[in-house]
Order: sequence, then C-alpha cells, then structure tokens
Amino acid sequence: MQKRVWKSVLALAVVFMLVPCICFAGPTYDKVKEAGVVKAGLMYNSIPAAYFNDKNEWVGFDVDIASEVVKRIGQSMGKELKMEKIKLNNKTRISFLTSGRIDMSTANMTHKRERDKTIDFSITYFFDGEKILAKKGKYKSHKDFVGKKLASMQGTTSEKNAVNLLKSLGDKNPKVISFQDEPSCFLALRQGKVAGWATDSTILIGYAAKEPGKYELVGDFFSDEPYGIGLPENDSDWRDAVNFAIQDMWRDGTYMKIYNKWYGADTPYYFPMTEKIEMWP
Repeated sequence: MQKRVWKSVLALAVVFMLVPCICFAGPTYDKVKEAGVVKAGLMYNSIPAAYFNDKNEWVGFDVDIASEVVKRIGQSMGKELKMEKIKLNNKTRISFLTSGRIDMSTANMTHKRERDKTIDFSITYFFDGEKILAKKGKYKSHKDFVGKKLASMQGTTSEKNAVNLLKSLGDKNPKVISFQDEPSCFLALRQGKVAGWATDSTILIGYAAKEPGKYELVGDFFSDEPYGIGLPENDSDWRDAVNFAIQDMWRDGTYMKIYNKWYGADTPYYFPMTEKIEMWP
C-alpha cells in the first residue's frame, strides 16, 4: 500500500515538472506589486503606435502610454515598477492575456463586445476609425473599390468592416485579402496586388509617411475604433489601477504631451484629437 502511495506522489511530481505552465497566480494587482514587474504586450510593426526605429529602439505612442501607466501604478503602490515589453500580433493579443503571459495589452485593440466576453478593457484611451489607403490620384470614393481587392489583417475588426463596407456598396462578392501583418498589407499595396488597404487610419498614416506623396486616404471613416488597454478578465483592482492612471495622465496634461509627440501637427502622422478621455469624479 505504501509503495502505491509513493508511486502516486512521484507520478504527480513528474506531471508538475513536465507542465510548467500550470500556475496559481493571484489577482494581477497583487502579483505585480509583489514581483515589481508589469508584462506589457505591444505591437512591434505598427507605425507610429509601436515599432522599432532605425536605431532598433522600441518606440511609439502605445509604448509611451504603457510606460506612463506602469510608472503611475508603481507610484500608487509606493514602489518603482519595471515594464517588460512582450511582442504581440493581431492573433496573440487576447491569448497572451488569457494565458497569463502578459498583464496588459496596449496594442491597437478596439473594444468590442465579442472580445469583452474573454478579456476586460480599460476605458478608451485612443479614438480612431477605419479608412482606405490607396495610391495617390487613383480613387476618389469608397464606391471606386467595388469589384476590386482590398488588403486587411487577419483577426482584426478591420477585416470584417471592409467586407461589410463593400457589401453595403453593392459588391456581391467582396474581395478582402487577409494578410498576417501590417508590413505585408503595405507591400501588397505597393506591388499593386490590391487596390487599397483598409484598416485604422492612424496605422495607414504611419505607413504612408514612409513614402511621402505616393499614397492617400480615400473617403470618410466607415467605422469607429475606440482603443482600450486589454486586461485580464474579472480583475477589478488591476483594471481600476490602469483606469486611474489614464485619467490622471489626461488631467495633468501628460496624455496630450504624448499624443502631440506622435500625432501632433508638426509630425508626419498628424491626426487631430477630437474626443476626450472618460473622467470619473
């Protein structure tokens, strides 16, 4: 009998050794406070939100926002927090949160009800909308893309919105070609494999700035894209900490300093700020 018990204990020990992903982490706020580290998920090829510059530095609007949020949460905890940057793409933004690999996802994430079934979001920290980028002078309106191919990114709201736009314009067989990432979409546009690239306007502005004068945005916004910071599900203390940090940044002017650094009138990515951050009394 005793031998059987020991065999069972040894078997369990082997299982835990072979499956290191099993963990018993508590609420994110407490985990972060104890470890002194925030694992922040960021895009790495989204200009100017989060990308590597010519010096191989990870920079961008989202990078600065995430860094400031982490700094302020640390101040509220009475300690300095380290931000560990984790590379994300459109397919891993949610799975990295649900698996516990990251504590926050600041990565062009539109707050959608469908996504909210799996993860939580902060208040909206950025307001964008979807447009179409095309070679300059070729198209005047959205109707000009009926029957033509549009590029978009896999697993994004942009992909669905582009299909719905073409359908609403009478296109019975919308041709929206899905690509892995933003550089692939831009390359397809440059090579003439698609007539346009449909996604959030600030992303399009960022890539168009790589070749000034060659591309233009066609038509008005055809969707609203309110960005929220993706957060672990049902973790209110951590969500409150992030929300308070965003609101405090807006209140003391830090948010607009970061915004103007990347989207101000004297930048290649000019995008006027038209909304206000939700503020709580």
